[in-house]
Formats: sequence, C-alpha cells, structure tokens
Amino acid sequence: MNFHTRKWIKPEDLNLNGTLFGGRLLEWIDEEAALYAIIQLENQRVVTKYMSEIDFKSSARQGDIIEIGIDVVKFGKASLVLSSEVRNKMTHETIITIANIVMVSLGEDGKAKPHGKTEIEYVSDRLG
Repeated sequence: MNFHTRKWIKPEDLNLNGTLFGGRLLEWIDEEAALYAIIQLENQRVVTKYMSEIDFKSSARQGDIIEIGIDVVKFGKASLVLSSEVRNKMTHETIITIANIVMVSLGEDGKAKPHGKTEIEYVSDRLG
C-alpha cells in the first residue's frame, strides 16, 4: 500500500465521542481516490461510482496523525478500481479499510469514457 497523504486530526474533525468522525474520514478517502485516479487516467473528469464494504477497525483522536493509502486493484475499460487503508502514522494501527473503490473516467458529455490504461504509470515515466 502506498501512503500518499497525511492528515492531522483537529477538533473540527471529531464526533460527539471525541473521536474522528467517520464521514470526515470517508470524505478524505474519496478525495484521495479521485486525485489518484485523475493522475493515473490523465483525465480531470473522474467520479466515484462505488465503494465496497467499509471496515472501521479503530479510531483516531485529536492530535493524531493519520495517513491515507491507495493501491490499484485493477484497470477496467472506463474505470479504475482502487483499495484504501488508513492508519495511524505513529502506531501503524489500521483505522479503516475499503477493498474496492470504483472510479470512472468521464467524457465531456458526462458519460463513461474508455481511458486506454492498463497499468500504473508514474509521472516521472511520462516526463522521461
């Protein structure tokens, strides 16, 4: 799993129990998945189609630093299937896992558009 983004848990990220609000965490995961898909598919018109079962394993508290990991599961014709794990940066304890996040590449008409990608590409490879 490649961990690309870190977040510092602040008071506005907490629920009434004083732990990280799950909706905030899902927002961050969705944004990270979208950014990853945009870069991989070289298309800014990407939407989230589906998230599989979300498995909350532990929580985070104010002051904790978490890191969001994204991996590619597979490339579809117009989609990119990702997985995600979020963990506590200091303890490496897993906070949440999502096995499948389906991101879909869209054309200007708002409909699914084949992207022609079959494997992970790194920006340095495109520039080299």
